[in-house]
Amino acid sequence: MDVSNHIEVKNQSGKENELFPVFFRMDKLHIVVIGGGAVGTEKVGAILKNSPAASIKVVAPEISQTIADWTEKHPGLKLIHKAYAPHDIEDADLIIAATCIHMLNAQVQIDAKQKGILINVADTPELCDFYLGSIVQKGALKIAISTNGQSPTFAKRMRELLEDVLPDSIDAILQQLNEIRNKLKGDFEYKVKKMDEITKAMKDEPK
Repeated sequence: MDVSNHIEVKNQSGKENELFPVFFRMDKLHIVVIGGGAVGTEKVGAILKNSPAASIKVVAPEISQTIADWTEKHPGLKLIHKAYAPHDIEDADLIIAATCIHMLNAQVQIDAKQKGILINVADTPELCDFYLGSIVQKGALKIAISTNGQSPTFAKRMRELLEDVLPDSIDAILQQLNEIRNKLKGDFEYKVKKMDEITKAMKDEPK
């Protein structure tokens, strides 16, 4: 991509969305979720929907039956019925503070920063190192949507729109492109050029 042609778009407040999107291999990381109520259930469900093999430890005195039921299909999901203590996050790669107690979430955030662990604090963007975006998935294609924490509802509507617009055949297209790429001979630069030509033709097809 020619960076010089990149167009920066600012929101009405004049502040850019400076988030850098990444996709975590949740099966390679250990996630700790503090909180097992409605918010914790939402966060755990979102992770398992996208990464069924994720390694997740949920710590809370009370954990929803929904989360408990998920353990039957997701062996990487472990439940610890107890009040939070700082040692609960020592083995974490990522932390999600998802209790309904603001002071407790804030304390988890402080503990996480002291240990150098990335954390998401539910409904408190200013305390987050990362956000859980709204996800669109069609086969192997996955798109994450972020509004920089300003409007999760808008992100949800964008997800619904893209799910309707993207064809169900997109996975077959991706598989064909992967097969073409694997058959190409030459160095990396040549392969990138050829794949650019192929995909540009797809973009330029008349609607």
